[in-house]
Amino acid sequence: MGGALRVSAPLADLTVVEASGDVATRYCGKLFAAHGARVIALYVPDDRHIGYGGAAAAAYAAWLDAGKERAAAVPEDAAVDLVITGQGPEEVAAAGGIAPGALLLGLTWFGPVGPYAGWRGSDGIVQALSGVSYSFGPAEGPPVLPQGHAPQITAGTTAFTAALAALHGNRHGHSTARVDVSIHEAFLCLTENAGPGAFAGAPAAVRRGVNRFGPVYPQTIFPAADGWIGVSALTPAQWQELCGLIGLPELARDPRYATTDLRLAASFELDAILAPAFAALGAGHLLLEGQRRRVPLAPVPTMAEVLTTPHWRERGSFEAIDGFEAPGMPFRLKAAAVQDVREHAGGGAPLAGIRVLDLSMGWSGPLAGRHFADLGAEVIKIEGTAHLDWWRGWNALEAGDPPPYEVRANFNAVNRNKRGITLDLRHPKGVALLKALAADADVLIENYAPGVLDKLGLGAAALGAVNPGLSYISMGAFGSSGPWSGFRAYGSTTEQAAGMPWLHGEAAWPPAMQHTAYGDPIAGLYAAAALLIALWGRPRIGAATIDLSQVECLFQLAADGIIAQSATGSAPPRTGNRRVAGGWRDCVRCAGVDAWLAVDVVTAEDAARLAAVVGDLAAWAATRTPREAAGVLQGAGIAAAPVLPGTSLLEDPQLVAAGYWERHERRYVGTHILPKAPYALDGAAPALTRPAPTLGQHSAEVLAELLGLTPSDLAALEAEGIIGTKAA
Repeated sequence: MGGALRVSAPLADLTVVEASGDVATRYCGKLFAAHGARVIALYVPDDRHIGYGGAAAAAYAAWLDAGKERAAAVPEDAAVDLVITGQGPEEVAAAGGIAPGALLLGLTWFGPVGPYAGWRGSDGIVQALSGVSYSFGPAEGPPVLPQGHAPQITAGTTAFTAALAALHGNRHGHSTARVDVSIHEAFLCLTENAGPGAFAGAPAAVRRGVNRFGPVYPQTIFPAADGWIGVSALTPAQWQELCGLIGLPELARDPRYATTDLRLAASFELDAILAPAFAALGAGHLLLEGQRRRVPLAPVPTMAEVLTTPHWRERGSFEAIDGFEAPGMPFRLKAAAVQDVREHAGGGAPLAGIRVLDLSMGWSGPLAGRHFADLGAEVIKIEGTAHLDWWRGWNALEAGDPPPYEVRANFNAVNRNKRGITLDLRHPKGVALLKALAADADVLIENYAPGVLDKLGLGAAALGAVNPGLSYISMGAFGSSGPWSGFRAYGSTTEQAAGMPWLHGEAAWPPAMQHTAYGDPIAGLYAAAALLIALWGRPRIGAATIDLSQVECLFQLAADGIIAQSATGSAPPRTGNRRVAGGWRDCVRCAGVDAWLAVDVVTAEDAARLAAVVGDLAAWAATRTPREAAGVLQGAGIAAAPVLPGTSLLEDPQLVAAGYWERHERRYVGTHILPKAPYALDGAAPALTRPAPTLGQHSAEVLAELLGLTPSDLAALEAEGIIGTKAA
């Protein structure tokens, strides 16, 4: 393969061509360049409307393009492995002739099929269609389109994972010529569970107001005496400890607030009680004492504070580029000495033959494992009968028919295509069985609190001694090193700690969250990408132990704001729906209840077309539904879309036409809906071959097949409670 080999860089034997200058393509190429690939950019970028404009935009562009070559044509010495292009179908088709024989990666706004395939897209338009914007903003409206390029960064990461997996498969006997990724579908990682949730009878999506998201409370941001503190108290124990922390222990005993549902219903009333208590205490005290009490609290730093936080300085989270600082990669790969590691024969999917042990829980780690499963790896999900995946529900251990732990739609969505076993890792026999499985595995994923698996004798060093070829990723919220490494967090905590709430919404608002758990799916994407980098480099540099910080993953999405702060010395402005880097966009009220149209006008030509079509936009939109109005504007070449609630995604005509939702059968829930993978290989999305496992469904099968255990062995393990199919 092309490119000069750098032994320390896992992708140094790859040569990549970027054929278009959009953010998604450039970020995908950045991920290759950052890990040693030779990346050649064939375009002249137009950076006027990226990031925060002006000098900040130039700095953001420098970050996107760090480590790349620029050329007018493919150099004669380049044996190209991958061509990346976007954002429309025509551009993808034209790029097919740049390097015949190379894998072609097409990153388009809406994919090659469906009613939106010819639509004009933008980050704001995708935010509107994803369900994220509908829930962000004041209850009375309008919804707010977040700033920045989160959809394109998310899609670039997703495309990187799919392309590197396809290259891996091609190296091992599989054959993929083209990968397609829809930016729209990739960004649905944040809301794909809303569709199945609606199908399962969840309440309709609502916009509750700034920093107010279901299904829990308190999951919000309060002013402290000397700053802002992010609060996420989900469990009964966390609520009790939080009340004690702020000097209101009687509040935890009040039956009116006994459950998270009751607290959410009374959230405005509780705000008036909680806010003065938080305001009387320092943010530093709240952070440390809250974490000591095992309550996920986090500072909510401005961009300037992010750049000076001692924890991130100690971790080396930022890199210097052309006189400013910018986020580095959110994971650290520590490679072992070169080892003779097992190489699997290829098969019918790119990652066929790869075995993954998934010890993770919730959303982030299981989503990383799902990408491996979707791409053909054998993924074995490991739980304990008394230590269930918490996404089975807070009420998981309660009795019921069907069992409550078997009916959660979000658990079922992120664990499809996996086999599931139970092991009690507190028991020496459970530990021994996991080590035996690890001896012939390629990847282990865990998102336990840092240090937990080390205490059980199952940390990276212990399992590396069993299998030097095992790539092991730890997904601590704040990483595995630094003064905050032991801090607990949810996906809401990581959004708060990344400073993202200071980038979005109106200037007069408090720092404002966009999502109930923004950090979870984003961390899952980066974990999958990091593990594929390790697998690709394994034959030359050995297996890798990977330290991923979920907060640092969100630095990638906030990079335009962090870079603007560093490059200009000023805080990025918060401008609501208006894009800072020129143009005009807004959410306009339409006919219907809480019905809104997103319009994104970038150039003067766009503005002229809009004026010619509608005249007075507000009056014109008020007589039409959002979908009708969007259709007219898109027909005139203007980027527009309805602002969709997450629970309407099941009926979205683009997703229906693209076959995004699939119906499957599973014990206890019967027919249920799952989202397809957000990429297509040679025109087809990876198959959904099995529903999420029921608890311990495959324990006997896996332990007999992989370890040779007999029926009597299995019966003895079940009698001791080491394996089982019912919650203990």
